[in-house]
Amino acid sequence: MSRTLRDDLGHAVVLPEGPVCRVVSLVPSLTEAVAATAPDALVGATDWCTHPADLDVSRVRGTKNPDRAAVAALEPDLVVANKEENRELDVTRLREAGVPVWVTDIETVPQSLAAMRRLLVDACGWDEPHWLVDAERLWSGHVPRPRARVVVPVWRDPWMVVGRPTFTADLLARLGLEVVTAGVDGRYPPVDAERLDAAGADAVLLPDEPYVFTADDGPEAFERTPTRLVNGRLLTWYGPSLVDAPTVLDGLV
Repeated sequence: MSRTLRDDLGHAVVLPEGPVCRVVSLVPSLTEAVAATAPDALVGATDWCTHPADLDVSRVRGTKNPDRAAVAALEPDLVVANKEENRELDVTRLREAGVPVWVTDIETVPQSLAAMRRLLVDACGWDEPHWLVDAERLWSGHVPRPRARVVVPVWRDPWMVVGRPTFTADLLARLGLEVVTAGVDGRYPPVDAERLDAAGADAVLLPDEPYVFTADDGPEAFERTPTRLVNGRLLTWYGPSLVDAPTVLDGLV
């Protein structure tokens, strides 16, 4: 017996009648969400999946170049992916090989919470996770007026920053922090560090992913604007990290 549901992109996905028992995750944040909800069901993840720290599953290479043969060999009930993180080609090839793939589409915090509930509870058939209930409570308020403006680089050489519409920009907006791109449009626009430094932001938040900014690599580029090193997982991951993000990020600026 089986059932069919549609993922975030409207694709019909055939699922077991009962709870999903074998999952391969192609997205670090989804890996953490699955591991925190039904750890025994997770059988495969990418090399970039770092949480939980003691994760012991088969590795299937990266988010942009998964080993599709290795994924299929794990015989998953479901592969979980994301529209932004994973290539459409890999999703298509896996589906052509008979592997069911559920694709999430996330650009806001409310969208992430709804997507996690649909994936974990409706699609996978698991019990409602406590972390999801906590995250829904913490992020249920309105979007406040900005109290500070921040630059959030995600790369250097060339410098690239968080713009809109992105999950990170929405998350920060809900904490009263407006992302600054020095007037350059785009989701992750390239902008010179000098121009960012002169944009009048209250702080530059330097995450440790995807580019690993450190005390010796990043702050020296900003002479006018104070810099803060920040856990990138709290800025970009949609899962259990949403429970910790408000407290940690609220004290940065």
